[in-house]
Amino acid sequence: MSRRKGRPLAPEEEELWRAVRKSVTPLRPEKPVAPPAVVAAAEPEPQRSLVHLPPAIPPAPATKPALPKLHPFGKRERQAVNRGRTTIDGRLDLHGYRQDEAHARLSGFLSHAQAMGWKVVLVITGKGRPGGDFQSLHDHERGVLRRVVPLWLSLPEFRRVVLGYEDAGPVHGGDGALYVRIRKRK
Repeated sequence: MSRRKGRPLAPEEEELWRAVRKSVTPLRPEKPVAPPAVVAAAEPEPQRSLVHLPPAIPPAPATKPALPKLHPFGKRERQAVNRGRTTIDGRLDLHGYRQDEAHARLSGFLSHAQAMGWKVVLVITGKGRPGGDFQSLHDHERGVLRRVVPLWLSLPEFRRVVLGYEDAGPVHGGDGALYVRIRKRK
């Protein structure tokens, strides 16, 4: 809070004001006042140029290249794959693999598919191992690969290879498999 210009403060008011200022934390810190610089008499003052240069523009920070977007299958593309009019260029079956093994195999397979110029591949994750009772069929732990492979396909490391993905049709495994479209190699 700044003081109004007006009558000077009495000595006891000045002392009270100093005590209040010490006990309060300012919202914006005060700028320190620099003492006036002492100019040596022997140094000549630098001449000022009459040409006004615009201030230097700082370089823009380096931005990361945007990740390519995932494009889901269109209705006609999906029907063509389901009905066999569009061929599936390759298949990867991840049944029985642990997550780390499955991730490594998926990465290698998709890189190979892109190098070969394939367009659509089928990745079989499986539906998970059913237990003996009804409850185990609906357990959230059932089908770990079925849940994590779509998440992996959305990661930056796969975005350079994967154009899009969708659940496979019943002919190719239904919920336990994915159609994956491969991005053309640049």
